[in-house]
Amino acid sequence: MDKQRLIDGLNQDLAAELAAIIQYLHFSATVTGPDRLQLQGFFAGEIPDELGHATFLANKIAALGGKPTVEPRPVKTATDARQMLELALEAEKQAIRDYTERARQAEEFGDIGLKVQLENQILDETQHKEELEKLLAKQPAAV
Repeated sequence: MDKQRLIDGLNQDLAAELAAIIQYLHFSATVTGPDRLQLQGFFAGEIPDELGHATFLANKIAALGGKPTVEPRPVKTATDARQMLELALEAEKQAIRDYTERARQAEEFGDIGLKVQLENQILDETQHKEELEKLLAKQPAAV
């Protein structure tokens, strides 16, 4: 595993975390409907976790000699609570796939500490995914 390839992958993950922070902030501010208070709290509560992931990634990229990105992935928006939850779920599933690949790359590179940290982030993202699935189960289907 080439160091630059690992840095590039970590920067892609950082861009995804930056997008997640923006998306959750936007959703927490704009969610409406009968479950607004619960969903606003949920979305706002996810921001510190995603910020923690982004902070770790930025520091690791710098430690590897790279330059952390300041550009988020494109941020998707939604107009109703169900769409917001579906987009957030899609992003969490993608994060799990990305971190699984990055953990494999970290192990191949020989950075076991990075591999373990990425596995911890997979655990966090899996918990977020499961919570979103539970929230979606009670949301009315789109008409």
